[in-house]
Amino acid sequence: MSSAGPEGRQAMRECDGLIDSLVHYVRKSIADYKPDDRATENCVCILHNLSYQLESELPARYSKFFYVQNRNEAPSDTNVGCFGGRSRKVKEQWGDTPVPEEISNPRGVEWLWNSIVVRMYLSLIAKSTRNYTQEASLGSLQNLTAATELMPDLVRTLPDSVPESNIANDTTASLCYVLNSLISSNSQNARLLLQNGGIRKLINLSSRDGAMGSKAGKAASLVLYNMWSHQELHSAYKKATFKKGDFVNPKTSKAYHSL
Repeated sequence: MSSAGPEGRQAMRECDGLIDSLVHYVRKSIADYKPDDRATENCVCILHNLSYQLESELPARYSKFFYVQNRNEAPSDTNVGCFGGRSRKVKEQWGDTPVPEEISNPRGVEWLWNSIVVRMYLSLIAKSTRNYTQEASLGSLQNLTAATELMPDLVRTLPDSVPESNIANDTTASLCYVLNSLISSNSQNARLLLQNGGIRKLINLSSRDGAMGSKAGKAASLVLYNMWSHQELHSAYKKATFKKGDFVNPKTSKAYHSL
């Protein structure tokens, strides 16, 4: 089930109660402090597969949840949006329609892009010691970010300073590693991180970290160092009043070279 192809994914997404049960079990295991439960690992691996290629495989009635019209972008016959030709069809169907408010009581496939599930994955990354559980959670976040532009939600989750509690610190570090994975080889994701105010938060986490260096501070430093690797964004950084020293400095260099 966790490695099913397109037809298998579609069948599972349409299976009444399946996704609800998977999410319910994982959330309960986290609440019961059992993130290393083997069944939890299996559930997350299945959810990871179900989130793969989400925007291209979902029925058309769900397309409105993935289309965001860029009001500041000039129209162009060659610009077909974030998701290729599918976005043009969505635009014709829904017009200049913003993404609707998140459903407060999701059911079935609606869980796959809900912010509750995003927080669930972040908790598993921070609390589980099982490699497959962590990898599936990270992979799901990557799939969702590609499909639904969750960067604003991820940035909002970042604290403005290094958390004092170990659990919150671990969660923040995990979130930074998710961001690092998203921006390392994708300049568009790096631009989204900039546009959503993530750089200032990362600088705060990195620069205000103690001498010993917390997990969150080190992870934030790593993201900053890799953000500077996107040379095409240097002018955008400068326009936003950031300088090279904000990204590349002794603390961020140490985090990068310690890998």
